[in-house]
Amino acid sequence: MTSALLTDRYELTMIDAAIGSGQSDRECVFEVFARSLPAGRRYGIVAGTGRLLELIRDFRFGDDELAWLRENKIVGSTALDWLADYRFTGSISGYREGEVYFPGSPMLVVQGGFAETVVLETLVLSVLNYDSAVASAASRMVTAAQGRPLAEMGSRRASERAAVAAARAAFVAGFGATSNLEAGRSWGVPTMGTAAHAFTLLHSTEEAAFAAQVAALGPGTTLLVDTFDVTKAVELAIKVAGTELGAVRIDSGDLPSQVAAVRAQLDSLGATKTKITVTNDLDEYAIAALAAAPVDSFGVGTSVVTGSGHPAAGLVYKLVAKRDDAGGWTSVAKKSVAKATIGGRKSPVRTLADGVAVAETIYIGSTPEASVTARPLLVPLVTRGAIDESYLGAAGTILARSHRAEAVAELPEDALRLSKGEPAIPTNYVRS
Repeated sequence: MTSALLTDRYELTMIDAAIGSGQSDRECVFEVFARSLPAGRRYGIVAGTGRLLELIRDFRFGDDELAWLRENKIVGSTALDWLADYRFTGSISGYREGEVYFPGSPMLVVQGGFAETVVLETLVLSVLNYDSAVASAASRMVTAAQGRPLAEMGSRRASERAAVAAARAAFVAGFGATSNLEAGRSWGVPTMGTAAHAFTLLHSTEEAAFAAQVAALGPGTTLLVDTFDVTKAVELAIKVAGTELGAVRIDSGDLPSQVAAVRAQLDSLGATKTKITVTNDLDEYAIAALAAAPVDSFGVGTSVVTGSGHPAAGLVYKLVAKRDDAGGWTSVAKKSVAKATIGGRKSPVRTLADGVAVAETIYIGSTPEASVTARPLLVPLVTRGAIDESYLGAAGTILARSHRAEAVAELPEDALRLSKGEPAIPTNYVRS
């Protein structure tokens, strides 16, 4: 299925006009960056790169798309002919998926002719803005969970395609599983899930519901115990499944006291290995508040798929350099009030001291050597139209998940606090 019309009209009208002015093939460099982090956040996580590369691969204008553009008079015949032959032939570099980013970080750099690069703007931003917002929130939740597993279960709180993207982004950020089956099929994210309250209400008694679930899924299943009375339900759960019951799930109530009571009850019944999972409108703050409670795992829905209050990362796609008529590079930048940009081709590095990140250093017009104190951040993703396939599919998703853990481990301790604060490290610009 083509991704060509997942874009804004002005991308195509710019191409139409640039063809007319003779500027459509001028080589350009566009950057994706955030002017700031969401209020109070100390770092962000790059996510969506693997998804984006697949969408760029499938960015083709077929007969149906061209016919619709023609019938609706979106662009003229010359532009339609150009779109019919569209294949991205430029190059893209970027921060590895799962990388930490800060204000000004050029997390994606797209280079090629003006027309072939500008047409990707909306697609690039729609993917990276959402996925990075989800991953950035999810990473904070992973920190708050202090090593306890988290599952993403927010599909019913997002659009059907966003739900798949959110599941993938949360997994990249350190969540262990998702309830979304398409995310499992498409991206290899482990899936989980047992039963909702409706299953209990379907049966004549709670005991009958538990018995049916155990018969189908075995005693290692997770039984939902808060449909009626939690204390009675826990007793029934152990009666039906035995002391080898895998887990009980609590989805309501005052969680700290409820969890403590359930843990004590399970232990008194001999179910000392039965785990407790909680799933009651959790966010990173609610998870942190349960740090001392005997919770074994968390399920997070609405908060993670909405970026925990920040559903878009605030990323922009801006032209920063173009070839001049003599073949050299010319920096370009906006001077708009509060929306000014920094022009020029850039080479960002993570500056380290004893393995800990201390600054994001962005070199303009030069490329520094890699060293133990300077980790280059840009990697090639697309080279003259050829996509690096190691970043695609389930394998690419696992790679991104692993890199997120490594990148976060470099951050100073203050970066992991949930309290509001400035970005964990400064962004410094160095001009050659």
